[in-house]
Amino acid sequence: MANKNRKRILIAKPGLDGHDRGAKIIARALRDGGHEVIYTGLHQTPQMIVNAAIQEDVDLIGLSILSGAHVHLVDATMKELKKSKAKGMKVFVGGIVPDEDIKKLKKMGVVEVFTPGTPLADIMISLEKI
Repeated sequence: MANKNRKRILIAKPGLDGHDRGAKIIARALRDGGHEVIYTGLHQTPQMIVNAAIQEDVDLIGLSILSGAHVHLVDATMKELKKSKAKGMKVFVGGIVPDEDIKKLKKMGVVEVFTPGTPLADIMISLEKI
């Protein structure tokens, strides 16, 4: 079934966090939902993520962060994105993020934050509205 809201989505694991099961589950669900998904793998720097996003001409960048360094890594990624002058790419985050940090991330420009236990269907609906 063709998805009329088909997007190109880059899923990345910034920093030293080696847990990528959630990122792979999201990547597969998005692909199964009709989106084009590029998974960059583990241990990506913010610069590597932004370079890959530009090279792949994506609509969305999904950052999966379980290390607790989400504020620092998202800030660095958003700064790289701004520095690159790439237009129209939106960032979403998945991971263990306390409520007070969700507000900080959204203030930085993150469009959505998904925490553990968010149903895949809710993530799909949310991302298709972006």
